[in-house]
Amino acid sequence: MELRFENVSKIFGEVHAVDHVTYTMSKGVYGLLGLNGAGKTTLMRMLCTVTSPTEGIITWNGNDLFKLGEKYRGELGYLPQDFGYYPDLTVYDYLMYIASIKGLRPIAAKSRGSELLEQVGLKKYKKRKMKTLSGGMLRRVGIAQAMLNDPKILVLDEPTAGLDPNERIRFRNLISELSEERLVLLSTHIVSDIEFIANEIIMMKDGRFCYTGTSEQLISSMDLRVWNCAVPKKEVNHYLEKYKVGNIKTTSGGAELRILSKVPPTENAVREESTLEDAFLLYFGEKAGD
Repeated sequence: MELRFENVSKIFGEVHAVDHVTYTMSKGVYGLLGLNGAGKTTLMRMLCTVTSPTEGIITWNGNDLFKLGEKYRGELGYLPQDFGYYPDLTVYDYLMYIASIKGLRPIAAKSRGSELLEQVGLKKYKKRKMKTLSGGMLRRVGIAQAMLNDPKILVLDEPTAGLDPNERIRFRNLISELSEERLVLLSTHIVSDIEFIANEIIMMKDGRFCYTGTSEQLISSMDLRVWNCAVPKKEVNHYLEKYKVGNIKTTSGGAELRILSKVPPTENAVREESTLEDAFLLYFGEKAGD
């Protein structure tokens, strides 16, 4: 099981949405982390053969995706940021409709659909119309439709966008459960979505992979330390302009700042343990003055 990007670029006019990416994936969960506009969705659309690369090649087990055609798409499950559905269809009828598009036989579709509704916790809602579902329920239906063909590759584009904290936790647990024996690529700009479930994290910026590795490797690669500093309220802007500041907590005497710096920013600075969110700030954050 090998998915490989070889010098892949996608160019729109003068914009390099994806810029000479080379990378190999196998079984496991890969978290694609980056700000909006980093090129994540364009990369995934190429992976799903929705659009083709301007340069380079993407291969699945050594074969060009676009030459494999339907054979490759039969092993692919895709949940885009916004997936289309007929609002008056029931959850179950929607899954049967998607199963027919994917070419599943009716008996297999019914069995698979019921199994997935149980897995995503929507069995008792199978007769509810799609238009009556909450955002979290819709995302779970989206996962179910992506899993109908039992794909070897599961691609999830911003799957927790707009979900409340409880739904996000439920979704992460579901993705972790579904990741056995397949390759899962999950894109997000929310660090907590992938911190504990991704086997490997890919940080993407300006169309390129600026860092790849495990969460622990990414944190240990940081060349800045993390400090908790108590400062007077009138000095907060000074620190925002001079340092990358992760958190600001207002106190009765001023503010507590979580600052990334090689040396203590203040005399009272207390060293803190670095997190993946700190690494995200290091790679993607800016000082207020920039």
